[in-house]
Amino acid sequence: MKKFLVAGFIILFAAFSYAQECSNYYFMQDKKTIEMTIYNKKGDPNGRQVYNVNGVSNSGGTTTATVNSEMFDKKGKSVAKSSGTYECKGGVVMVNMKTVIPSAQMEQFGKADVKADDVYIEYPAGMKVGDALKDASFNMEMDQGGLKQTLIYVVNNRKVEGKESVTTTAGTWDCFKISFKAKLTIKTAGIGIPMNIEGTEWYAPDFGIVKTETKQGGTAITSIK
Repeated sequence: MKKFLVAGFIILFAAFSYAQECSNYYFMQDKKTIEMTIYNKKGDPNGRQVYNVNGVSNSGGTTTATVNSEMFDKKGKSVAKSSGTYECKGGVVMVNMKTVIPSAQMEQFGKADVKADDVYIEYPAGMKVGDALKDASFNMEMDQGGLKQTLIYVVNNRKVEGKESVTTTAGTWDCFKISFKAKLTIKTAGIGIPMNIEGTEWYAPDFGIVKTETKQGGTAITSIK
């Protein structure tokens, strides 16, 4: 009987730990507002992305959050909006790829009618230096006044390079430094020229992405409310 009680306690503790990991992630906290500053390639502020978490639910061991996103240019003008869900299960965070499209493209298509399924890029629990993370790909159909285009975004060669402490105006976090490569293609009438991207992001376990950098610019969390 004691063995069964111990086993049951371990299962419950594991389930509680997973729930805690998910609840700490900033996109899994209902009514949170997260602001990320967008920087150009010179490191100067060039806009901001504001995320509002509106509704968090739990079902079958999966935590799901609805997140509304709005992008502003450096003058404070709203240039793009989107909405999607984020998921977390067993400490594995699944980030909606709508929110990782480079800001220049988000601004370019901010006024278009957009259709896209929810597709996720994973950040596993128990991440360690040297790990290779899963690839991810995302398609988005756009219609700008009759001009129809397809955006294809593929992220691959994701590798955990090391651990670093990152400080922004919003706080300090111990992060995994993750390198990645990506290819972004915008097709018009089936024809498109791919843009290759190489970058780095800093991911804090049980919290989320704190900072990103590419040759084109970067982002950093600057406010959490």
